[in-house]
Amino acid sequence: MSTPALALPPRWARQAVVYQIFPDRFRRGSVATEDPLGSRRFEPWGSPPSARGFQGGDLHGVIDALDHLQDLGVTCLSLNPIFSSAANHRYHTYDYLQVDPLLGGNCAFDALVSALKRRGMRLVLDGVFNHCGRGFWAFHHLLENGASSPYADWFTIDAWPLNPYPRPSARGAARTAGYHCWWNDAALPKFNHANPEVRDYLLAVGEHWLQRGIDGWRLDVADEVPSDFWMAFRRRIRQTNPEAWIIGEVWGDARSWLQGDQFDGVMNYRFGWSSLGWVANGQLKPGHGRRSMPYGNLDGSAYLQVLQETLGWYGEAVNLAQLNLLDSHDVPRALHMLQGDVNALKLALVLLFCLPGAPCLYYGTEVGLQGGEEPACREAFPWDGPSGWGADLRGFIASLAALRHNHDALCNGALQLEVLQGSEGDQGLRLLRHSHGEAIDASITAVINRSRHAPLQLDLSQRNQGSWVVLWPPEHRDGPLPKQLAPQSAVVLQRRTAQP
Repeated sequence: MSTPALALPPRWARQAVVYQIFPDRFRRGSVATEDPLGSRRFEPWGSPPSARGFQGGDLHGVIDALDHLQDLGVTCLSLNPIFSSAANHRYHTYDYLQVDPLLGGNCAFDALVSALKRRGMRLVLDGVFNHCGRGFWAFHHLLENGASSPYADWFTIDAWPLNPYPRPSARGAARTAGYHCWWNDAALPKFNHANPEVRDYLLAVGEHWLQRGIDGWRLDVADEVPSDFWMAFRRRIRQTNPEAWIIGEVWGDARSWLQGDQFDGVMNYRFGWSSLGWVANGQLKPGHGRRSMPYGNLDGSAYLQVLQETLGWYGEAVNLAQLNLLDSHDVPRALHMLQGDVNALKLALVLLFCLPGAPCLYYGTEVGLQGGEEPACREAFPWDGPSGWGADLRGFIASLAALRHNHDALCNGALQLEVLQGSEGDQGLRLLRHSHGEAIDASITAVINRSRHAPLQLDLSQRNQGSWVVLWPPEHRDGPLPKQLAPQSAVVLQRRTAQP
């Protein structure tokens, strides 16, 4: 029996190069965000990132940066929450149908969608459907009316009266808020998804923004929301737009969510963090592990085990639609974890663009931002120029994006992996993506040497016969096949063989 079309991930996601933006810290727009009272006060741009301060990035700034993003090869934007909220990260939503006025409001959103569509780019929004902020209208109604509120069943109540701002008791123990909330944070009341009115409201929100022009949803703390809600969500979303991309935030084993009835893919932290653990070659910064995550310094065999296990969990269509990433707003930046080793970061970026799944860049990677644990990883983008950059990786990233855009095997091909031995042991990796055209075998082979000191012999004599062409890096394109790789370098080749 064939798989229903609505159960498959959209094919455009395979070709996507995604760029994640934390709006408050990305860019202030040249078009002034409407401020009738002229009373808004922002922290100076580039101030040390704080948990509560606002620096004034907005959607007009995103529009202003589209040339920069397209020059990188980006085809899809993924925005952290943009709806009205009293937090700079906007995970404390109080109005799901209004873009935050500090970001320019709904008019700025419409302008962004129009600008993206003119450029052939796509947009994914962050959906926070597990919980809301204390200012959300239904929860505010409870605070004012208590158990008499018609919305009392929108949340799970343990005790009246509610205590939305609990303070430590005299003995130091925290008082309970009286309602279920995300990780016991009273600022984040948790929705009661068993209530049909709650489900209908949230499903309507998901549909509304698709109708306003978005191309998909990234779903916050998706593993904490009942699966039957996500099944209904998928049906509603894909009926509205059969090409919508649905990505869940699930850090570990996501098999139960990726059966074709909930998500198309997840944020693939397993790929990203294991890649950093391998390219670091023993120098990964300690202390940033997460439970059930393959994080730490990895040798070649351990790295391959993580990749192969993760790929083995899912079908091919899902593997090709995963959102692969090295870092995000929730974790230390990749360059921080690599202790400032830009060459190791470059190797991780090669893996990001060559492994199955859509590569996702966290804003500022191209200029060497290296903030640590949140909120340090949410620093302002230094638009003043290279003097404030840790590195200039714009051309490097653009060349990898062009490689992916120009070679279908990197978007649709199957994967084979091999650890390569050198003078320092298992110091290299060969990655093969292969798809077959009518006239030629379009296999793509990436070879990576992670050693900081030793070259790696590039011996292809035992591989399949055919002519080898250097595809990347650009300065060696169409040149002679190198005999060895320099330390901390990579090459991407194509074998072209006429079919009988």
